[in-house]
Amino acid sequence: MNSMVADVHRTFLYGGIFLYPADKKSPNGKLRVLYEVFPMSFLVEQAGGQAFTGQQRALDLIPTKIHERSPIFLGSYDDVEEIKALYAAEAKRA
Repeated sequence: MNSMVADVHRTFLYGGIFLYPADKKSPNGKLRVLYEVFPMSFLVEQAGGQAFTGQQRALDLIPTKIHERSPIFLGSYDDVEEIKALYAAEAKRA
């Protein structure tokens, strides 16, 4: 988790977006759904923001393993909408 709590706290205070996307080395992301993604997603949504995995709303995930991992994008409603638009545009190109 490194400094996820501090980074999300900074996002609450100053705006912006926290992201930990999937990559070639970790195609399912690195952050654990039950211990990192869900708690922070809940807090961000309660504050009026969004939490997105690159495919769906983070809190709609249904984990099948205790240490399941996921990419995550957390931030203000508008900032996450921009990320969603980028993912939608990329999906159209593929």
